Amino acid sequence: MSTSSSTPTPETLHPRNRHRGRYDFAALVQGTPALAPFVAENQYGDTSIDFANPAAVKTLNQALLRHFYGIQHWDIPAGYLCPPIPGRADYVHYLADLLAGSNGGVVPTGKHVRVLDVGVGASCIYPIIGHREYGWRFVGTDVDANALRMAKQLAASNPGLAGAIELRRQPNSNNIFSGLLKPKETFDLTMCNPPFHASEAEAEAAGRRKEHNLGTAKSGQHTLNFGGQPSELWYPGGEGTFLWRMAEESTLMRDSCFWFTTLVSKKETLPGLYKSLKKVGATQVHTVPMAQGHKNSRFVAWTFLDEAQQQAWREKRWGAGK
Repeated sequence: MSTSSSTPTPETLHPRNRHRGRYDFAALVQGTPALAPFVAENQYGDTSIDFANPAAVKTLNQALLRHFYGIQHWDIPAGYLCPPIPGRADYVHYLADLLAGSNGGVVPTGKHVRVLDVGVGASCIYPIIGHREYGWRFVGTDVDANALRMAKQLAASNPGLAGAIELRRQPNSNNIFSGLLKPKETFDLTMCNPPFHASEAEAEAAGRRKEHNLGTAKSGQHTLNFGGQPSELWYPGGEGTFLWRMAEESTLMRDSCFWFTTLVSKKETLPGLYKSLKKVGATQVHTVPMAQGHKNSRFVAWTFLDEAQQQAWREKRWGAGK
């Protein structure tokens, strides 16, 4: 098993990320007038919104998706994760680079590129960005039937997403890939933003720390400004156990997927994941760092394909060598 880490850690968002600069609130408000009441001058004299206000964050997301990706209809139910779009877009762009690194520097685009999004969520954010940026098709999975119902509504209500997103329910909350795949189904990528807490109590404690840091904590009250359902926030055993299971189950698709990837929130999780990937026989493992402001993150990618199999994959699915 060969391992590598892209270095150095970036200090800003990916070069192709549409959200690298400051938000142009005038342009965003013009396209989404509902954002206007949330926009004000902050303590630093900059125009901004209150990022501790769930309604403000959701409306900003609606404005960003409309302005940059042509998504006219987007919403999430109360209590579900409201994703920070710049960071989500970064993952997608670095995945495109991962594919390009296996394809002579050229990003494979178009509907023949298929991506499996594990834990797609109600926001359907990765399929939206991935399809609008690169034309990829997605299968999104989730254990939460309500989240899938909302994601289906989003896909159906935006003509630009027609035929690009298929959604499936994972019937067993302990499983990752098992029980979801169709015979002879292939994917070029998998992606996942895993739950990283081990219990509801741990997630609650993290939420309270976040509120304290934002200065929004109130005595006897607790709200997560980005929301989150149990399946989004915690998994028995935490991030390490979830990713151990993902590594184990990825062997079910060892010949039918090129790159498996997952975000890893805690760097302490990495040694255990590397050990699991070595045990299951991954041929290559890459760790790709990402950054948004002062926050550093990363994803890990692995494949079971040897060089000959990778070349055959490129020729068959991405047209390399034709």
